[in-house]
Amino acid sequence: MRSDMITQGLERTPHRALLKGTGLPQSEMGKPFIGIATSFTDLIPGHVGMRDLERFIEKGVHTGGGYSFFFGIPGVCDGISMGHKGMHYSLPTRELIADMVESVAEAHRLDGLVLLTNCDKITPGMLMAAARLDIPCIVVTAGPMMSGRGDAGRKYSFVTDTFEAMARYKAGVIDDQELARCEENACPGMGSCQGLFTANTMAILTETMGMSLPRCGTALAVSALKRRIAFASGERIVDLVRDNVTPRSIMTREAFENAIRVDLALGGSSNTVLHLLAIAHEAGVELPLETFDILSKTTPQIASMNPAGEHFMEDLDAAGGVAGVMKQLGDKIHDCPTLMGLSTKEIVASLKGVDESVIRPVDAPVKKEGGIAVLFGNIAPEGAVVKQSGVGEKMMQFTGIARCFDSEDIAMAAIMEGRIKSGDVVVIRYEGPKGGPGMREMLAPTAAIMGLGLGDSVALITDGRFSGGTRGPCIGHISPEAAVGGPIALVEDGDQIELDIPSRSLKLLVSDEELANRRARWVAPEPKIKKGWLARYAKVVTSAHTGAITTAE
Repeated sequence: MRSDMITQGLERTPHRALLKGTGLPQSEMGKPFIGIATSFTDLIPGHVGMRDLERFIEKGVHTGGGYSFFFGIPGVCDGISMGHKGMHYSLPTRELIADMVESVAEAHRLDGLVLLTNCDKITPGMLMAAARLDIPCIVVTAGPMMSGRGDAGRKYSFVTDTFEAMARYKAGVIDDQELARCEENACPGMGSCQGLFTANTMAILTETMGMSLPRCGTALAVSALKRRIAFASGERIVDLVRDNVTPRSIMTREAFENAIRVDLALGGSSNTVLHLLAIAHEAGVELPLETFDILSKTTPQIASMNPAGEHFMEDLDAAGGVAGVMKQLGDKIHDCPTLMGLSTKEIVASLKGVDESVIRPVDAPVKKEGGIAVLFGNIAPEGAVVKQSGVGEKMMQFTGIARCFDSEDIAMAAIMEGRIKSGDVVVIRYEGPKGGPGMREMLAPTAAIMGLGLGDSVALITDGRFSGGTRGPCIGHISPEAAVGGPIALVEDGDQIELDIPSRSLKLLVSDEELANRRARWVAPEPKIKKGWLARYAKVVTSAHTGAITTAE
């Protein structure tokens, strides 16, 4: 075992002494050493219940014949960090998390890892580390939150009843009392936010790829089932160590395609494009951005999930969960190995039934194409991403007038002050991986546009990205970004921009000659942040179309 390097032989006497200093008994010295990387924090609703799950994972590890060690991993709540300086740090923490898991596992020669995670950048960071290390790992996602409950059976959810509610209040659609009810009911307790936002989408895709046990992606945070999954995961990791089953044997090209198909079928978060590209890079799997669009054209959307639709995670779980989605997709899903020991098809075959009012058959879909589309054009020669599942039919094709802003903050002020009108295309730039730095999510402006009733008459494009809670005609990940001189930097107020999602096109209706003249005049702005971690991050991060990864080159 890897841990033999710190437990065996005369020369490891000091190492054993230190391990015994932790309380490790001599009788446990030869057992598999299992690290439990826990992102517990009482700052994030999705993580406050992890102390309970840690106990059950630990019980499972010891039942399986291993010995466990906890170590902490940081977490950032995207909702709390939204709309201010804190959001610059969210995406970069994904890289820190991967590096920290790698560092602890390698420095202490751990034999295997249980990765206890839940929210937006934390789960992909854990998966990146698993793929990079390629030692036995299993993921436990802590589970989604219950929907909030109000009068007459009304269900509340985080995004629509907080971010969008702000704009509805501003517009006079709701009053003080209703706004207060939204705030009180939107987040009733522990768990990741109730809809198919980034955290829950990534939990689902982790299960789809076979890196967590069945039902882990959808079982509610408050459920006894989640405890049992945590125990079973702790027990299972010891078997994975003994059998030397490693992440790269699970996260194959076919497994990534399965994850993309399920994402598309559910209408999941556009952030998963960034994350799957980054995880695939660590796994040594070639996964071009275009793959998402190729699969989208042959994958119908078969569920209507909040925020753009009606169903919550609790509904999806009861309807059949991840296995139910794969069952409905049928032959579109590859038969792949999973950490459970069963193949994908075997897990699907064990499912007794699917509630087709939630997970529809492929011949009666919500929409004919998948939830994500990749656009190209002279604004985005290397690609842009839109969650087309959240776009109304009227805005699938749209030509509008550019209103340009060099930061999210300036754009948000213009939206809330009523300066954005029907027929505008809001252009938010210098918010990409380098220019942000950190590629901030744009939930506040997109929610404000929807809340003000402009979702069918205003589009938004950015080299930044969007929350999984975003809906409406919002195009992100525009590459190359403005900070490196991408064409989005050359857009001027009053230009016409043409959006055509069915044709996968995003065009600036300005001549090549004029663009060349503008490029000759363009001067790169000073970096927004010049010290600390973000300044270093900006120097090494790659473009969004490659997953916004950090490289040594």
